[in-house]
Amino acid sequence: MNYLKYILVGFFFGIVLTKAEAVSWYRIYEMFQFQSFHMYGIIMTAIFVGVVGIQIIKRNTLKDSEGNLLTIQDKEKGSARYWIGGVLFGLGWAMVGACPGPIFILLGAGFMSVGIILIGALIGTFLYGVLKDKLPH
Repeated sequence: MNYLKYILVGFFFGIVLTKAEAVSWYRIYEMFQFQSFHMYGIIMTAIFVGVVGIQIIKRNTLKDSEGNLLTIQDKEKGSARYWIGGVLFGLGWAMVGACPGPIFILLGAGFMSVGIILIGALIGTFLYGVLKDKLPH
């Protein structure tokens, strides 16, 4: 029963992304072709909300739902790994037209061919887990 709140948040997240057309392959294609502002607007809104949220957390003494103090560590020096990870993520997103969140939303909407993308994402996650100690962090 503890997981009910996470399931409800997941359903809400799925509805919001579906209504915003953020799971639409066509919208993603338009974005990567620089033909529409739609997805960039969604991404910039998410960045703005994230920045404001992080500033609120950093400037106030806030606790999570279990009473633990929320802390955000400073970013590590060196950005090469972020650039490499971002490029790989973007290439995967551009190739299949879906990032991790929409994969589950599209499956839930009945697009079963997205299961192939999910299998690829799981294989990639597994390979990272196997190789992470050998990668430059």
